Amino acid sequence: MGLNLENALGVHPAALKVRAERTKLLASNLANESTPGYQARDLDFRASLDQALANDGFEAALQFGGSDPKYRVPSRPSQDGNTVELGVEQAAFSQNTADFQASLTFVNMKIKGLKAAITGNI
Repeated sequence: MGLNLENALGVHPAALKVRAERTKLLASNLANESTPGYQARDLDFRASLDQALANDGFEAALQFGGSDPKYRVPSRPSQDGNTVELGVEQAAFSQNTADFQASLTFVNMKIKGLKAAITGNI
């Protein structure tokens, strides 16, 4: 009887990968806040996670390329065509960072629990 990491760690490795991809998009949005014509993009976390899990779980999450990013619709369009709204992007980036940290904490707790079970220190 072997240990199946996919079952042991659950959804969290895939969630970490999706959160990392979303962080890249949000950071790009923030970096291009003053670039004329730049279109802000974001991932639908739930759809991206479902896609990663549907494509064979843990292994697919490690190779995850992300679902297609969607363009963000601004509440106040700028005259230069840039759709980045600094407050919206900063809030999304902060929330994504907190969610990433939560998933990382869950993975660390699972690994510590598995280590304790393997070494008999329960």
